[in-house]
Amino acid sequence: MNIDISTLANVLRDAAKAEIVPRFRRLDAGMVSQKTEAIDLVTEADVEAEKRITARIAQLWPGAVVVGEEAVAADPGLLSALPGADLAITLDPVDGTANFAAGLPLFAVMAAVVKAGETIAGIIYDPMGDDWLLAERGGGAWLERPDGERIRQHVAAAVPLEHMVGVASPFLLPKPMRQPILSNLHKVRLNASYRCAGHEYRMIASGHLHYLMYGKLMPWDHLPGALIAEEAGGFVGRLDGSRYEASHTAGGLIVTTDEGSFDTLRRDVFAV
Repeated sequence: MNIDISTLANVLRDAAKAEIVPRFRRLDAGMVSQKTEAIDLVTEADVEAEKRITARIAQLWPGAVVVGEEAVAADPGLLSALPGADLAITLDPVDGTANFAAGLPLFAVMAAVVKAGETIAGIIYDPMGDDWLLAERGGGAWLERPDGERIRQHVAAAVPLEHMVGVASPFLLPKPMRQPILSNLHKVRLNASYRCAGHEYRMIASGHLHYLMYGKLMPWDHLPGALIAEEAGGFVGRLDGSRYEASHTAGGLIVTTDEGSFDTLRRDVFAV
């Protein structure tokens, strides 16, 4: 069974228009709840969008295993189905939930298609901009709009460490690993966090950032963007230098414009 990436992209868009955008800046206290801590939120939009997308996937591709963020939150055992599935779709219904709940228009809907443990397609949909970043393995990364316009995406040219601009989120690493990284970040030109991996991946794939670094590797957060970044010409690896795979949920991640930049950042900034 094959999954048509354009059809899946439109499933995400339809759910966003039905369940997410109408709730933006219209959430009351009863529509938002805390998961593990104050910065880890879930809203009614997350839950209802995931339900809608999952139901539509079941209609279109009944054999696909759906690994959604909110479903795994309710049943952590579902995560173990991903590595061994013949065909799976990871799903983040609202990436950047804290931004969404705060009324900031920086959130995304993301999905990845995983076949026998390998990510073969990734989608990041921006409900506010109404466009997607899409990639299929071997086919490049593309910005696509609903009218069919497609623009090829490319990472930025490599620059020296002192000129790099990027995003690092080391706070989900074990505490002993955080301080050296935070101390080393003075070596880059600018480090930031947009609290939305989807938009951070969009920025590096479109040439606006030189690196990303993450401490926690839940598949719905990183499989779509990692593939898109690679297809835009970037380089992706874990903090120990190993290849990032769909089964990984720890070990940290570095995404850069090229392998040389990866080696420099891993040695001089993100050494653990």
